Amino acid sequence: MAEDEDILARFGGRLRVLRLGKRLSQEALALECDLDRTYVSGIERGRRNVSLRNIAALARVLNVSLSEMFEGVD
Repeated sequence: MAEDEDILARFGGRLRVLRLGKRLSQEALALECDLDRTYVSGIERGRRNVSLRNIAALARVLNVSLSEMFEGVD
C-alpha cells in the first residue's frame, strides 16, 4: 500500500512541476481540463488515483506527451 501512495505522490509532484512551468493555477488547469480544482489539488497532494482519461486531459492542456507526464515518476 505504501508503494501505491508513493507513486501517487510522485505523479502529483510531477503534475505540479509541469503546471507551474506553464504558469497555470490549479483553478486554471482544472477549468481547461473540465475538472474540479479540488480534484487537481488532490492529485498534486498524492491523494487521488487519477484515471487515464484525466491524465490525457491534463497532458493535452499542459501541451506535453503522456510519456512526459510520467518523467521521473518511476
